Amino acid sequence: MTRIAILDHDRCQPKKCNYVCIEYCPGVRMEEDTITIDPKTKKAVFSEELCQGCGICTKRCYLGAVNIINLPEALEEPIHRYGQNQFELFGLPNIKEGSVVGILGPNGIGKSTIIKILSGELKPNLGDYEAEPEWEEIINYFKGSQLQSYFKKLSEGNVKTSHKPQMVDMLPKVVKGKVGSLLNHVDERNKLDEVSKTLEIDQILDRDISKLSGGELQRIAIAAAALKDADFYYFDEPTSWLDVKQRLNAVKVIRDLAEEGKSVMVIEHDLAALDAMSDYVHILYGHPGAYGVVAQMRGVRVGINAYIGGFLKEENVRIRRQPIIFEVRPPAEIIEGETLAEYTSLKKSYDGFSIETEEGEIQHNEIITAFGPNGIGKTTFAKILAAVTKPDEGKIKKKVSIAYKPQYLVSDFDGTVQEFLMTTAPTYGTNIFKTEIVKPFMLDEIMDKTVKDLSGGELQRLAVAATLAKDADIYLFDEPTAFLDVEQRLRAARAIQKIIESRHAASIIVDHDIVFIDYISDRAMVFYGEPGIEGHATSPMDLRSAMNKFLSDVGITFRRDKETKRPRVNKFGSYLDREQKEKGEYYYLES
Repeated sequence: MTRIAILDHDRCQPKKCNYVCIEYCPGVRMEEDTITIDPKTKKAVFSEELCQGCGICTKRCYLGAVNIINLPEALEEPIHRYGQNQFELFGLPNIKEGSVVGILGPNGIGKSTIIKILSGELKPNLGDYEAEPEWEEIINYFKGSQLQSYFKKLSEGNVKTSHKPQMVDMLPKVVKGKVGSLLNHVDERNKLDEVSKTLEIDQILDRDISKLSGGELQRIAIAAAALKDADFYYFDEPTSWLDVKQRLNAVKVIRDLAEEGKSVMVIEHDLAALDAMSDYVHILYGHPGAYGVVAQMRGVRVGINAYIGGFLKEENVRIRRQPIIFEVRPPAEIIEGETLAEYTSLKKSYDGFSIETEEGEIQHNEIITAFGPNGIGKTTFAKILAAVTKPDEGKIKKKVSIAYKPQYLVSDFDGTVQEFLMTTAPTYGTNIFKTEIVKPFMLDEIMDKTVKDLSGGELQRLAVAATLAKDADIYLFDEPTAFLDVEQRLRAARAIQKIIESRHAASIIVDHDIVFIDYISDRAMVFYGEPGIEGHATSPMDLRSAMNKFLSDVGITFRRDKETKRPRVNKFGSYLDREQKEKGEYYYLES
């Protein structure tokens, strides 16, 4: 069996461990060069040819820097490898004219590498990291496939790409000026008016880009990418920061590109949005940070269902031990529980904006989700419950302890993740802490990292985990799925559910991911009104009623997938869309 050895260079610290991997390696003891020392970096170098896969080095390395992985025997040579004992990518997705191809997989599995290769930023080395191959060799490697002609055009400079980056919050640091002027500059397709109207950015064209919120920056970035005249369009997580209606508007802009005959590729973790915008999907599996494999192309429904099921039949690969189960919970199944907290009607006004909520109660052992447009007052409501903001009218009848994770995270802690948890988590170091907090949020792999250096997804995992580590009656999360991949979102959901039940507590979650909301909700609150001017919130109600109210306001219908029961967006104006609207069933019908 082929195996690879992966070394985390950040964790590998020979001065601390004194090369315990070399000391205990059976191959080294037999005087083989299974593990040597790099004369430049002084770090360990592993010979994958000589390694017997005993796993002793991985167990002895208490810093967690070594990973020996047995690869599936069916894998051929990699498309690209970054270096010795570094990440490998196997396979590339297909590019189809007139179609949107979705990329679905965990973070650190090679999605960014794929886009760098297809956009021409990175030349695939076909596994030989010591010598860069000629374009002719690369073109011949893909002989007989659809990618052969693509790489031929790419090598000749005849492929123009347009790229919507992931980290849109960094845009004000690299571009300056008014939104309208910036978009006019990139409008090569003369569609600024149409795209602006669809994405609802007409009102901010006169504003400076430095004054925009995360959701506004996201819509501007989508517009800028779509307005360019390119052969290949790439959108990296286009729905982050957007509410449900804005996500469907983004879907329309992306779908319009495909309908004009363009080739589009999208990386997306919101399964409902990915389903709505894609024609096909490629699932990526493997070991994050070590290797990634691009599975064969599937139709979007079949592909997402295979991902949810956790088994890729054609590849004979299991990517998850258990399938993801979606439960259809009609209102009759909602059982009245013991009241944990109550609040009266709440009112809060700012300059030009006001929010008013109906009275409500929160029960033990339940998870309440809150959803609605951006700028409607959800975060204000969360801050009132968390006692961060005082209401102008109304009160929380019964005082309860609340652990609060805010929407925007600031990584200003001067120390490592381990040091942060030692100061914030009362149960740090206990077996319960390891099983309930460390394991589901995969904190072991970032314990030695400095908090200030964490990525968006790593920081989000730490913030949710640290909130759950506190002793509280109510756990309040504002957009906990931002920057997380599908697996991380569902692991977070299961961890929240388990802790709420074991502690006889409750949770309120503000989020926009319909699949996540459907998976985790016991009851839900709907926020409605005029964004940025006035907002209203209902009392907690059953999920079906809440979704019907919310979706009827935005004119969108969802159906249930026959196989997995997951929510799927109906195409606007389709037979199912019209039928469900006539029946007033915007959400709960099965298809």
